[in-house]
Amino acid sequence: MNMLLRRVDGSSNTCRWPMDQLVVLVMMVVATASHVLVPNAKAQDAKGVVRPLRALLISGGCCHDYPHQEYIITKGISQRANVEWQVLHGSEDRDRKIPMYQTDHWTDGFDVVVHNECYGGVTDVEFIERMVRGHAEQGVPLVVIHCSMHSYRNARTDEWRKLLGVTSKRHESVKRPLAVVSRDADHPIMRGIPTNWSTPNGELYIIEHNWPDCHILATAKSVETNKDETVVWVNQYGKAKTFGTTLGHHNETMMTNEWLATVSRGLLWVCGKLGDDGTIGDGYSGTGISPIILPTVGGGSEQKPTEAKR
Repeated sequence: MNMLLRRVDGSSNTCRWPMDQLVVLVMMVVATASHVLVPNAKAQDAKGVVRPLRALLISGGCCHDYPHQEYIITKGISQRANVEWQVLHGSEDRDRKIPMYQTDHWTDGFDVVVHNECYGGVTDVEFIERMVRGHAEQGVPLVVIHCSMHSYRNARTDEWRKLLGVTSKRHESVKRPLAVVSRDADHPIMRGIPTNWSTPNGELYIIEHNWPDCHILATAKSVETNKDETVVWVNQYGKAKTFGTTLGHHNETMMTNEWLATVSRGLLWVCGKLGDDGTIGDGYSGTGISPIILPTVGGGSEQKPTEAKR
């Protein structure tokens, strides 16, 4: 099996590597990038130019259009935030254990990790807790999207769920537009986001438990539980800040300005680049909003990785 790690910088170069060489590959990419990825690097270069946030997108697993979602997430967020991306595209297997998680320091060199993965079949407690330590002990913030909440859901450990801030193991049986309601319009992330908006389509996750440091930012009412289910939130676990949303099953939802704006602002907030009044820190605005036209992509498995173009 192979797994893809690529840099989203306009390059057309894409490589596939054996799974047992992935950690070595990460080190190589980090060492040879035009900006060396090192922890706690200065936010500005010698000329005072703000460097982009260095983000890693973990993508893959079952049940979703990950090749297109990689494009939507990287391009859409970069339009709204100054971010330089590397993308790890995993296999489609539910029980795949990403080799990059095999060390406590797997997050080194990144300012933030965006998890958009769906590995519900992984139950290896040691593996999961080691992956969590890369955030909680190393202090690297994270953004978690949709099926990341259902990843590792059957494991006999709550560490991943504590890091997420919520526990969810199922979703509504029907897919439908969701009416999203802001529950803290004054939070920096929610400044400028409509207090009420509707997704074009959706798969609402049922939240079993909100962990103590989870702060709810938005909800959507379930037709099955008749409860307001958490759909956007922030959390703190150990040294790591988390922004999470269960919205994002469908590409058309991800492509809305409301979704991209909320997730982009969530990323900036966990990285400390959003002021208390909701203003974006100097130098961390994106390239400017423009329509996202999805490219023609195929494959999406480890054997046939797809190119994420800017």
